[in-house]
Amino acid sequence: MSENTLPDRPPVGSRILFRWRKWDGSEHWVHDCVYLGSDRWGDWVGQRAGWRSFRPGRDNRTEFDNVTLLPPTADYAFTRNARPDRTHTYIDLGWDVTFRGGEPTGIDMDLDVVDRAVGGIYIDDRDEWDEHRVHYGYPADIVAHLEALAVDLERKVRTAEAPFDEATADAWLERLAALGAA
Repeated sequence: MSENTLPDRPPVGSRILFRWRKWDGSEHWVHDCVYLGSDRWGDWVGQRAGWRSFRPGRDNRTEFDNVTLLPPTADYAFTRNARPDRTHTYIDLGWDVTFRGGEPTGIDMDLDVVDRAVGGIYIDDRDEWDEHRVHYGYPADIVAHLEALAVDLERKVRTAEAPFDEATADAWLERLAALGAA
């Protein structure tokens, strides 16, 4: 784990908002987070239990701590929820998932890779993906890339390949807890 050495990153421990949007630029989820730092996998942000995640028509408070990895490929965000959350892993496939103005932002591309206590590991929201790639007119090269990426990420979660193993995210969950921000 390292302190902030990358451009456009806030100081470690800074409260930030992670803003998702849809392909057409419309608002989607906004997560109240803290910047945790970076490692060889990318940047990590955390969300404490009780912090907000909201979008038009919904406003939630997280039940358990979670950490999210934004890899340098900028095509997904991997969230690991602390136990006993029943959704252990949630990977949002995205586009242009990066830091701008000191805060993370990205385009939600509908497909998700999920690991739940009930249901196991699977690719979710294929119906939404099929609908939105036509509705929004996703470019064919991006469609092909993200479909292949979803299959690859599902495989990596199944085999617990780093950073999708327990140890990698657990170290960041411990760092989140050590910050003590509530």
